[in-house]
Amino acid sequence: MYTYEDKLGILSELIEFAQVDLTIKDSEYDFLLSIAHLLEVKKASLDKLLKGRRPIKKTFSQLDKIVQFHRLLLLMNVDNEQQAAEVARLHNIGLRMGLPPNAISQVLEVMHQYPNKIIPPDVLLGIFKAYQN
Repeated sequence: MYTYEDKLGILSELIEFAQVDLTIKDSEYDFLLSIAHLLEVKKASLDKLLKGRRPIKKTFSQLDKIVQFHRLLLLMNVDNEQQAAEVARLHNIGLRMGLPPNAISQVLEVMHQYPNKIIPPDVLLGIFKAYQN
């Protein structure tokens, strides 16, 4: 179970990623709002995160990291535009999370095989499971 600060940290990381191209598109904002809703964070709190300083992220379990990586992947593809800077940034975030580099690379390749580049959760988990120690 996440604390409220954990939830803000999750949203902060998503916001930071969404701003890689220096703007947040409407589709990205809508996605962030839907994640905030799922995390039970009010719109006003999300908007405050967008305008100001964001909380520090904590380290979570491996499954939590994979779920967050999936959120970031969905966010990257929500606007149907994919920039090299976004892909590189997502790869680096995954590495910083401690996810297996080969799994990250495979996910970034496999996503092109699915409509709207949305990898089903079971496929994503299968990729990461294959690279577990």
